[in-house]
Amino acid sequence: MVDVVRRRSRRKAAERNDRRDPLGQAAENYAALGWPVCVGAHLSLDGQRIGRACSCDRVGCPAPGAHPVSPTWQMQATVDTGTIGRWWAARPDASVILVTGRVFDVLDVPAAVGAAALARIEQAGITAGPVAEAGTRMLFFVTTRGAPVDEDEWWSCRLDCEPENITTQGSLRWHCRDSYVLAPPSAGGGGMARWVRDPAGHPLPDPLRLLEYLVDACEEAGLP
Repeated sequence: MVDVVRRRSRRKAAERNDRRDPLGQAAENYAALGWPVCVGAHLSLDGQRIGRACSCDRVGCPAPGAHPVSPTWQMQATVDTGTIGRWWAARPDASVILVTGRVFDVLDVPAAVGAAALARIEQAGITAGPVAEAGTRMLFFVTTRGAPVDEDEWWSCRLDCEPENITTQGSLRWHCRDSYVLAPPSAGGGGMARWVRDPAGHPLPDPLRLLEYLVDACEEAGLP
């Protein structure tokens, strides 16, 4: 009898998990990896008629559904699953935003360029690590240079990308301190984000090992 009750309890728990919002579950999965998460905006199809494709209040939002909802997102970003669960219980459609420069950085290139570079990286036998597509961009997740033990070891780079300059940044962007990326399975103005190589079993590589391949692929595509 006890075994029957236990099986029923496990079955009910599994059913509850199956009914959970996929975005909220994804956010908790990222937190379990130690990746800081914050709650994002979401696409607003009803608002497109008045120039508001995003759930935020900004008319003509440059990144619909692909940015945090709060201006204090850097302070709010967390790996606490209880907090994350409450966020997505209140906003089940919210995009998942991953904050860079703490556990990982992201090298961000046009999708076609990224696919060409990824093929060459794999042919060279180099570990590519987690790779995602987010709309028209491909995101390479790498170890961070943004949180050194000694702040004097911090070095800046002309590729550094922040939300304020993302529309003017060149073809290759380096999301490090003070930046973020849209996480699968969220949807932004450019389309749905998805994993090409998910984080499971793919450790974060050294960014400099990948950078030369990404730069070469950009140059061959005639991109600045």
